This record gives sequence, C-alpha cells and structure tokens, in this order.
Amino acid sequence: MDTRIDIDVESLRADVERTGEFGNVDADTGVGRTALPADDANVRAREYLVDRMKAVGLDVRIDAVGNIAGRWTPSTCDPDAPPIATGSHLDSVPRGGIFDGVLGVYAALEAVRAVRDSGVVLKRPLEVVSFTGEEGTRFADGVLGSSVAAGELSVEDALALSDGRVSLGTALEEAGFRGTGRLDASEWHAWVELHIEQGGHLEAAGVPLGVVTDITGTTRGHVSIDGRADHSGTTGMDARRDALVAASELVLDVEATASEIATAGTGTAVGTVGRLTPEPNVVNVVPGRVSMRLDLRSVDQLEIDRQVRAVEDSLDGLEREHGVETSLDIPYEIPPTRLSERVRDTVETAASRHGVETLTLHSGAGHDTMQIAKATDAALLFAPSTGGHSHSPKEWADWADCAVSTQVLAESLALLASNTEHNQHRTYE
Repeated sequence: MDTRIDIDVESLRADVERTGEFGNVDADTGVGRTALPADDANVRAREYLVDRMKAVGLDVRIDAVGNIAGRWTPSTCDPDAPPIATGSHLDSVPRGGIFDGVLGVYAALEAVRAVRDSGVVLKRPLEVVSFTGEEGTRFADGVLGSSVAAGELSVEDALALSDGRVSLGTALEEAGFRGTGRLDASEWHAWVELHIEQGGHLEAAGVPLGVVTDITGTTRGHVSIDGRADHSGTTGMDARRDALVAASELVLDVEATASEIATAGTGTAVGTVGRLTPEPNVVNVVPGRVSMRLDLRSVDQLEIDRQVRAVEDSLDGLEREHGVETSLDIPYEIPPTRLSERVRDTVETAASRHGVETLTLHSGAGHDTMQIAKATDAALLFAPSTGGHSHSPKEWADWADCAVSTQVLAESLALLASNTEHNQHRTYE
C-alpha cells in the first residue's frame, strides 16, 4: 500500500478543543471538563460528534444504549464485509481533562477521513464509534456501552440502570440519544482504540507511540462499616464503636497489601480507597457508619484475588477488634485482558512504514477495549501524556504526538481494511 495518507492535525485539534468547551470547568492550571453520561455537556458533545460524522460523509446510527457509530463504506469494498472499527468515548470524570476518550474519538474520525481522501483501495468498511459511559461516573461502574456491544450486558439491563433519580433509558430518551438495536462488536473484523497514556512511561522514554500488550483487570467493591453513633464529648474512648477509626485501618491495609503484592509480583498491583463517606459526618458525633468504595487492579488475576482476600481478612479483624459490623459487595469485576497479536503486529507495521518508534507496555487503566477484546481482535494505542497527568485539568498531550499517533492509526486501519481474511478473534467461555 503505497498511497499517501495525510493527517490534518489542525482539524483534529479543533474537534478536541471544541469538545473541551462542553462542560468546561474553571481550573488554575490546564483545561478541564465535566461531562457525565446523558448530562447537558455530554449531550452537546454527542450532537457535535454526529454533525462532524455527517460532515465527513459517514452513515450515522445510534443504538438503544446511546452508542454512536458512523460508517464509511468505500465503493471498492463488499458492503457486507465485517468492518474495521475504531473510537473511544466522550464522557469524562468530574473535573477531568479534555483528551481522555475525546482524542480517541476524533483521531478515529480524522484517520477515516484521511484514509478516504487518500484514495487507498479498501475491501472493508471503516466505522467510528463513541461508547456510552466508559468512566463509570453515572448509571454504572464503567464501560457501560462497550459491555453491551460486547454482549456482556443486555440492552434491557443497561437501560434499567439508575443514577438514583432516573434510569439510563429515560435519560437517553430525554436527551434524544436512545436509538434502536444493539451495536454488535462481534461483527467487526478488528477494533483499534487510541487513547492518551494517562501515565509517564512514553514521555520518560521519549517515544511517541505506545502499543499495549494487556489491560489491567479491575475489581471494585462497596464496603459498609457499621459502628454506633455517640456523643463525642460524653462517650469514653473505651466505650466507642467508631466506624471511621475502623475504616481508617482498612484504608491502610489496602495500601499495604497492594504495595506488598506489587513489590513481590508483576509490579502492576494497585489498591485504592477512592471514596469514603462517614455518617452522620458532624464534628461532635462519633461516626456510626462509613461507606467505602475500593478499586483493586493488576494484570495478574491472582494478584487481584489476593487483594480481595486481604480485604475480607481485614474486615474480619475489624469486627473482632472494634465491635463493628461490616459487609463487602463486589458488583464490578473485569479480568485482565490480553490484546490481539494480529492487530498489534499490524500497528507495528504501520509505525515502521512511517519511521515511528513504539514502546510496548501494560495499561494500568481500564478502557472500552478490554470489553471489545472479548468479542473481536482488538488493539489499544497510547499517545504520550505530558507530565503523566490524567483525570485532571492538567491532562495534556502534545499536538505533534497526537498527529503521529493518528497517522499510525490511519495506516493501521487501511492495512486492516485491505485484508479479506476471516476474523480469527479469540473465543471466550
């Protein structure tokens, strides 16, 4: 394939920066945004994407859970051939950055436009996708839309999910983004996602593109610790059942266990208590109840299992030592995901053609790709993060690096779409 594919980085930049205006938040340093699934900022971002897809000439459809897909079917291809899909998500964490997810969506759109304008002969359609609710900030703990596309979550169950006020189905209906049918990732020949690294490995190595070998597994738990609320001035220290004291010990146990496992094992184990809510949360009352959210990760499932067992042991100890009652619920479990060698090899070939150095690495963050990899061959690419910042207004990627990674993405899509072999993705029990 000798046809030149030219990336317009200014168009890519304009789309990313325009999307960053939807839900823009004040920040002392950097540029931040808050766009939760189906809120006003997210809806405006969706509307802008649909308009941009149509401007590029894509056929746009929206499925029942709000996943957006725009397909380009070249005249040279079999329109019924399994397409090559690419994209990411438009939602953000509260006060997040403007690149997370958004770069992947608009790099995909720019890559498809560049491939189309190059005149390269393709044998498969190309599809640009934006998934609903990757971040887990509303309705679900994460990767909502991609879970439906991968067949891991039914449309009915997804639509019934609630944020405590309204269901996903109702929110999408009110936003005008509740479509029909289900985007089916098993029908894709391959999937490629580009994402900001969210770490500092590429910047430290001076390498412009990361090719991910595997994505960390993630287990998230809800912990409740029930003690007894008492007057802080009249209740002696030996008569207390302080739920917050017990919770504090669990926080330290989670940190110590993850550090120990990381040191002795793969080096990828991490454990976080990311949310802690004491009740009644007033200064003159001994806390009677604490709710906590845990996030445990590793590229080795056995290391995640060890962390979970350590949490269970810690809770048993807290009940004995502090007279509290505890519970642990784990609603979210995604195992470590190994990515497709076939698609990774294609990416390496594309990078080599452009003289782009690559670095293979793990992903410590979860992505839609970890769900899509259950349904078809999938790859995940990283553009360097400036300073390693992410989920923060400080999140940034140099536009030259964005151009390089988008160039390799476009070349990869063209190579994959020039292939007429049947999809040979892994099977799952």
